[in-house]
Amino acid sequence: MANHTNVIELRDVSLTLESGAGPVNILKEINFTIQQGQSVGIVGPSGSGKSSLMSVMTGLEQATTGDVIIDGLSYTGADEDTLARHRLKNVGIVMQAFHLIPTMTALENVAVPLELAGVNDAFDLAAKELELVGLAHRMEHYPTQLSGGEQQRVALARALVPQPALLYGDEPTGNLDGQTGRAVIDLIFELARERSSTLILVTHDPALADRCDRVISMGDGHIIDDTGDTSSVTGDTDAVSQVTSK
Repeated sequence: MANHTNVIELRDVSLTLESGAGPVNILKEINFTIQQGQSVGIVGPSGSGKSSLMSVMTGLEQATTGDVIIDGLSYTGADEDTLARHRLKNVGIVMQAFHLIPTMTALENVAVPLELAGVNDAFDLAAKELELVGLAHRMEHYPTQLSGGEQQRVALARALVPQPALLYGDEPTGNLDGQTGRAVIDLIFELARERSSTLILVTHDPALADRCDRVISMGDGHIIDDTGDTSSVTGDTDAVSQVTSK
């Protein structure tokens, strides 16, 4: 990897949320850095904290303690407007649910983030992005007129059209059948690689995570394994070499 700039840094990050039974410690003293252009899979059982970790990294949830630095901005204590502007310019998110606006065509859905950012040629850029995900013939269709795979491609185009440095996927194929899901994942990896975007995938699928440069395994709010953390590899210089060469 030519560029070793850290675009994500978490320092002693914890997240505690209130519940009817009292405070619940969701994340516990999380520490790691992720480099520009890296692809990282985050895995773990339900309730392990992996989706909450992504929420903290995207600024959708504020860490209770610690510092979250994303592409040069400290998210810790930042106000919602600052976080929203930063996400709009630097972050693309693809969720399990497509979250398309039903009253807008595919083209209009993809153009939304560009229009919010005041980009003049929003629709031209949106059209090019839809062509890249194979939907040039479906631009004027509404979400209900599209298959699940097509809707997720629209969501991917919408996430990528601002050319974000960071692309997050939270179970992006969870609502798709196997063949369609594989096609969408192939497209996500291909487009992220072409643009040198940092790719963070939250998934329950170990095979999908293994396609990433690095896998972070979560358990009970902790990181229990990190294939990108060479300090955790002992007595195996070949393993260290494989990790650091990716």
